[in-house]
Parts: sequence; structure tokens; C-alpha cells
Amino acid sequence: MILLAKRLNAFERLGQVLKNDAKSITSSENEALLAFQSAKQKAKSKNTWFTDDNITLMVENIAAMISTEQLEKFSEAYELEKITKPKTVAVIMAGNIPLVGFHDFFVVLTTGHKFLGKLSSDDLYLLPALADVLITIEPEFKPYIAFAEGTIAGFDAVIATGSNNTARYFNYYFGKYPHLIRANRNGVAVIDGTETKEELQVLGLDVFSYFGLGCRNISTLFVPDGYDFKPMFEAFEMFNDLNNHSKYFNNYEYNKAIWLVNGDVHFDNGFMLLKKAAEFSSPVSVLHYQTYNDTKMLQELLTDNAEKIQCIVSRKAHWTNSYAFGKAQSPTILDYADGIDSTTFLLEL
Repeated sequence: MILLAKRLNAFERLGQVLKNDAKSITSSENEALLAFQSAKQKAKSKNTWFTDDNITLMVENIAAMISTEQLEKFSEAYELEKITKPKTVAVIMAGNIPLVGFHDFFVVLTTGHKFLGKLSSDDLYLLPALADVLITIEPEFKPYIAFAEGTIAGFDAVIATGSNNTARYFNYYFGKYPHLIRANRNGVAVIDGTETKEELQVLGLDVFSYFGLGCRNISTLFVPDGYDFKPMFEAFEMFNDLNNHSKYFNNYEYNKAIWLVNGDVHFDNGFMLLKKAAEFSSPVSVLHYQTYNDTKMLQELLTDNAEKIQCIVSRKAHWTNSYAFGKAQSPTILDYADGIDSTTFLLEL
């Protein structure tokens, strides 16, 4: 069993190394970092959604998540020495954005369990290379980390993330094991109409980061009746280089063509399509919106649809349980996907 202090210190060091904030880098750490850089190039070649900017953004967010301050909050929130007999936890990962399964990787190892990862074919290289950096920092982690090829087996519990369809399959297939299954959710934004251009530009980060593919990306806006979208479109213009990405632009042109043929009412700013729709999930390049004139009724609607919502953003985080604009993609270490405390789940195995 790895001592708790070693577990936490290793992740703290990993964060420092990732953001080049370590006092000194050992030759072995430098070698592992070079291998991680090579993995980034492989990831980009394999999956063109994984651009330099998107990988860098995720690495920066991970480094912030495992900062000294965040790790202290995490260790104070739980009895992390509770586990005395490690179990093997299978983690079935999504591949929608780079390193999306890092938080599960972190909580499995810091609670004292063994991590058995099943990688998405869309993200095969990044986490194993990052795990090698961690093992270089703390070699005692080596027997605690493995990645399965082919059918996954030899586990005691499961954490799985996927679409709504795969979630049903996961519940059936892994039902006999202790399990935590996540399905599809999306981010939403509550707009009150007083936002400045600068605030709307920051909101754009929540909408367009990772091309909108993350579960924390904003896919639906709630705007006041009669809202004028012109200022928002002007603010979002700073993201128009998205059209230089062929896959993104192909999605934009495809959705635009379908709506034009069908005569669907929509707004178009040249790289993003905006449509009034009840669905919380929207395709790549598409942003949905709904209108409201009563904040109490809006709160009831959001509460009734909580199982579809990953996070809410609002101006200066004024809405209940929301993040400020620009913070949707920067969860803290205690922000859990689907609102399910995976650390508690692991400590109770």
C-alpha cells in the first residue's frame, strides 16, 4: 500500500512538472515529459479534434486541478487512508476531449486502489504517457496502473462514461459489480441581457473550447424574451478561426444545408448556427437557445432537467449553483461529473 503522503505528493509534483513550476526537473522526469510530448503528436495524428490548443488547455486545467491548494482541499474532505486492501477499479473512458478521464485516474489512485483503464480509440496515447510521468515521479505507482487491450477483465468495480446508449449497455454488462455509470450531459448558460462584450467573449470559451465536444461545453442558452443576439455574435467573432478546422467547418456546412433545405428558422454568424430548440444537446457548430420571462419558472425547468445538465454558467455566477463565464472547462478537484462523488464511491468499496 502506497502511503497517502506519497500518493498526494506525487500528484502535486506532477502538476508542478506539467506547468513547468517545479524547482528542478530530473533527467528521468525530463525523459518522461519528452515521451509525453511525443504522445501528443500521436494523439493529434490519430484524432484531428485533438489540436495543440485543446491538448494544452486540458493539461493546464489538470495542472491547476492538482495544485497544492486543491490537493489540500481534497485531502481535508475525505478519509483517504480508509482503504487498507486495494481493489482493482476498471475505468471505461470516453474520448470526446483530450485526457477526459484524468479525474477518474486521480481519484482511483489517491484513494489507494489500483487503476485499470480501458481507453477510447479516440484517445489512446495521452493518459498512458501521463501515467508514465507519474510513475517516474513515484515508482511505487507502477503496479497500481494498467491499461487493458481488448476485453477488460480482472476488476472489482467499474467507473464508466459514455453516451446514453452505451450507458444502458454498461449498466447491463457491469450490473453485478459495484459501478458508477455516467451518461451524456451538457452545459447550459443563463443570460440575463446585461452582459458586456467582454463577458460574452469569455462565455465563448465555454461554448467553443474543444470545439464544443465536452460535456461541460455550453450547448444551450437561456435568454430573456426578445433578447437581441447581435452583441453576442459580435463578441463571438473572435472565435471565427474555427472555420479553419476542416471537421468543424464540415459540420457547420452540413447542419446549415439541412436547415436551409428544411426551412428551419435559425441564426448564422458564418461559423456557428443558433436555433431555438428544447433539446439540451446540440451538434458540433450548433448552439441551441430557449427563452424565459420568469426566473422562478426557469429555475423549475433547470431543476426538472438536472439529469441532463452537467453545469450551469451565468454572469458573475449569479445563478444558483452556477459557474462564472469562462469557468465551465476549469472544474476544481471537488467538482464531480454528473454530480456523483466518485471519491466516496471508491472509499466505500
